[in-house]
Amino acid sequence: MQPDRALTPATVALRIKEKGRELGFDLVAIGPASPPDHRAAFEAWLDAGHAGSMSYLARGRDKRLDPGQVLPGARSVVECALGYFQGSEAGGPPGVARYAWGEDYHAVMEPRLRALAERIAEIRPGTVSRAYVDTGPLLERDLAARAGLGWIGKNTMLLHPDLGSFFFIGTVVTTAEIEPDAPLPDRCGTCTRCLDACPTGAFVEPYVLDSRRCIAYLTIEHRGPIPTELRSGVGEWAFGCDVCQDVCPWNRRAPVADEAAFRPRLHLSLAGLLGLDEAAYLERLRGSPLKRARREGLARNAVVALGNRGDAEGEPALLEALGHSAATVRGHAAWALGRLGGVRARTALLGARGRETDPGVLEEIERALSEIAPGRAQGERALA
Repeated sequence: MQPDRALTPATVALRIKEKGRELGFDLVAIGPASPPDHRAAFEAWLDAGHAGSMSYLARGRDKRLDPGQVLPGARSVVECALGYFQGSEAGGPPGVARYAWGEDYHAVMEPRLRALAERIAEIRPGTVSRAYVDTGPLLERDLAARAGLGWIGKNTMLLHPDLGSFFFIGTVVTTAEIEPDAPLPDRCGTCTRCLDACPTGAFVEPYVLDSRRCIAYLTIEHRGPIPTELRSGVGEWAFGCDVCQDVCPWNRRAPVADEAAFRPRLHLSLAGLLGLDEAAYLERLRGSPLKRARREGLARNAVVALGNRGDAEGEPALLEALGHSAATVRGHAAWALGRLGGVRARTALLGARGRETDPGVLEEIERALSEIAPGRAQGERALA
């Protein structure tokens, strides 16, 4: 295809959007590649410690505050949305956020974004473009909001009136001059459903999330023990969380995604997730977003979820988890059994106390034993 050097920025935008739709994106919006509008808020968020252990956000601070440092000469960003909502009645794996039911979105979106970048080079020879799916030092959500791909809601998610918030964002930064779209107004109004529904109270205020209390952060990014005071709030989530999205009125109209790659592909119970050995973990979760939490993290999360579920069905898996190779999993298993109570739980905890060498796990066991009051374990006096 011969490039037309006389194309106006507006015509270039139309051609790029046509290509984006051809590639399967639900929405394509274009904005300037200037420093993001909320850069001061981002710096304040980092300085307040709300990023938790995600130190990579601070390491790339300067670049995140200026796309021109990511791609010298950048003039435009092309923001693409791809929905993943499978419908309210769809059955994904228990305790797993909807975005992780299917294939890893990076593998789905990155080839399409690269194809879009190639199309820009055809239209504007000599320009340079780079594609990112939350893998580069960009404030993608902020850039996408300014481009008109949605507005940033009080739950810090990007919201679009047609897609809701169940969509992925991909970005192409380019030196091409492309006519930008207008941003959308904030339509959250006086609604606070997302803030009120958060089980762990992760929202410091509207539009400000403390990651250290967020279930998605705790079950995916956080390594080591989950703070004791937050475990009950995690509920039955083993990977991510959809609570603030599920209650959002804008998601009532979210369309079912056409993308087959995002349909549920895993059929693992919480106990099954906990019981994955290294070989099964690598095989069963090949190409799945769940691998980001690592095997130990997933086992820890499954233990917490089973403890919060509190039924006898999960007890065998929790009893077995007291012998897990990872101290973090053993400690959380002790906590979960303390919540479950009963003779078998107490007997197992007493046995684990006799063989455990890790101080942190021993502390969890002692705390769990103290939680099992006499009234919660029939026949406990016979054990004394």
